[in-house]
Amino acid sequence: MVINEFLTALLAILGSPQAVMLVLIAVALGIILGAVPGISTTMAIAVLLPITFGMEMEMAILFLLGVFIASVYGGSISAILINIPGTPAAMVTQLDGYPMAQRGQGGQALKLALYASTVGGLFGILLLIGVSPLMAAAANMMQSAEFAAIAILGLVMLAFASSTSPVRGVMVGLIGILCGMVGFDTMTDIPRFDYSVPALQGGVDVVAMMLGIFGLAEVMKNLSGASNPDFQRPVIGNAVLSLASIFKRWGSMLRGSVIGAIIGCVPAVGSAIAVSVAYAQEVRLARDKSAFGSGEPRGVVAPEAANSSSIGGSLVPMMTLGIPGDTITAVLMGALLMHGLRPGPLLYVNNPEFFASVYAALFIGVMATLVVGLLLVRAVVRIMGIPPRILLVAIAVLCVVGAFAIRNSISDIYVMIFFGCVGYLLHLLRLPAAPLAFGLILGPILEENLGRALLLSRGAWSVFLDRPISLAILVLTLVVLLLPVLSGLWRRLKRPQLAGAAE
Repeated sequence: MVINEFLTALLAILGSPQAVMLVLIAVALGIILGAVPGISTTMAIAVLLPITFGMEMEMAILFLLGVFIASVYGGSISAILINIPGTPAAMVTQLDGYPMAQRGQGGQALKLALYASTVGGLFGILLLIGVSPLMAAAANMMQSAEFAAIAILGLVMLAFASSTSPVRGVMVGLIGILCGMVGFDTMTDIPRFDYSVPALQGGVDVVAMMLGIFGLAEVMKNLSGASNPDFQRPVIGNAVLSLASIFKRWGSMLRGSVIGAIIGCVPAVGSAIAVSVAYAQEVRLARDKSAFGSGEPRGVVAPEAANSSSIGGSLVPMMTLGIPGDTITAVLMGALLMHGLRPGPLLYVNNPEFFASVYAALFIGVMATLVVGLLLVRAVVRIMGIPPRILLVAIAVLCVVGAFAIRNSISDIYVMIFFGCVGYLLHLLRLPAAPLAFGLILGPILEENLGRALLLSRGAWSVFLDRPISLAILVLTLVVLLLPVLSGLWRRLKRPQLAGAAE
């Protein structure tokens, strides 16, 4: 049944010249923006999100997923050619990709990365197709108490993963929850925290906030010199790559794809951890471990496969449970909310055709990235030579235009600028910005389901303990909170034993 729906959606997209042209444009923009250092995948999607305002829902998702997939590969271009990762997850690719470029094999490294990304992307789609219906079916048994518990777990995990200090992440997440309370209460319809400002009665717009903390704040950081890379002239070199050399690395591609897809399913873990684990696994299995870091092709193939396969994995919790797996899926979730769709198990029940459209869009995006990537590499290299300040100013203009286009309101521009300053301030204070967005998205979900659960139970908090699923989720949340404390105590207890053994 799922395969039939997938094929139907795929043929519908391929039968529309407008849709094919749209995905090609999205992929080209994604590769270009992903290749430019300082412009992350999250920033690329946030900046281009306003373009989808006038599109139909299917076309908007097709465009955004095309940008998502292509920008993930685009980050490897600058990592390989100039030793500056275009996206955070490409940091591992540069370890062996750049040494290959220094040997005149930059073109080969780019092709290996592209083929590995294609294999990983397809594997991630298979995982999404196989797992999403099962998770959605299981989630259908959940009620308000379970959804509230899931929202708490998501906030805790995302806050922990977004900062080296869990306390800081939780603090920023709580601020995001407060931002989500601005406007009318969903239960009582009473305005809160609007300070008699009409523009705030409708709440803080998710897209305006995303453009601010992930778009304008990044521009401010780059223009201030905080992370302004020193561009150098990249050289592609020899780009000839035989089929034998590609199939020789099929094991690395497969292992990286499996690792990326599985880790991508875990909320808050993200692609950066997936590529690190995939790279570490290749080093562990290698006979000559010294080859890694000096231009080993497996050091390019495995992380790139993991990077792309994590895309399908990260969409699983977002689409089935309504929990964004990382900052990128948080932006995508904001786009779905803007188009009137709330991710979660009810989405699969009420709009099963939407899931098929996502599967088809991902498949077309992966294949389009393969074709456009082979054709566009040399053009991207020239674009990378543009002074970064010019690009950043253009992105700032897009942020302003995009914020205004949300509701044709000047107030949304003010909201975007405000959160841009907040994002920059968080950067100066070395606080994570991602939990702020997660709090804004998950906060209203938590508040609505918490209020409904207490209303149905007539104020009895025991409803969260009486239901086995919500109890299990809350126990898991408690374990996540206590794990750093318990691991610290374990290290302290173990230290005297090690000292005694040394004596």
